Amino acid sequence: MSPRIRKTARERKSEIVETVLQLTAEVGPDRLSTDALAAAVGISQPGIFRHFPKKSDIWQAVAERIAEMLKENSTVIENQDLPSADRMRSFVTGHLTFLQTTPAIPAILFSRELHAENEVLRSFFAGLMQRVHGFVSNMIADEIKAGRYHQKLDPDDAAYLILALIQGTAMRWSLNQRKFDLVEEGERLLALQLDGFKRSD
Repeated sequence: MSPRIRKTARERKSEIVETVLQLTAEVGPDRLSTDALAAAVGISQPGIFRHFPKKSDIWQAVAERIAEMLKENSTVIENQDLPSADRMRSFVTGHLTFLQTTPAIPAILFSRELHAENEVLRSFFAGLMQRVHGFVSNMIADEIKAGRYHQKLDPDDAAYLILALIQGTAMRWSLNQRKFDLVEEGERLLALQLDGFKRSD
């Protein structure tokens, strides 16, 4: 029998977080128990609480992991030497790809855990969404300044429309049991939305 490899605390915590994302996609955040989590990771339930003393600490770590992955997408877009509209398309495509490959996220964003039971988690995601909104708003403002989008377009309102497109399409995808390609559908709707932003002359 091969000797069991002992993982560091950091490795184990990372494994727990990734397992939460996997299980949440299967059963939903409200039905995820620490018993099931421990069994999936291969440790005891007390072992889970040695790394995360409270269940809310687990969700906080999950939120921070999601924020980290979203930041990676934003950083890639910021470093692209492309017009803002093209960078915005890349950002939305990257965001939708992330949601499609991490289907737990739509479930978390509309869960009772987020909206009613965990104020710290709710505030964290509210702040995260505000930062994403500012990122998109700045790209839209660049297009208005360049004369490619209508001058009367409000960048903040337009950014909310883009975020609503992402969230609404992701929710429809989740409710339809992920039976359509989220990225393809999102890109189709985004093209319609961005055409509406363009100057008519």
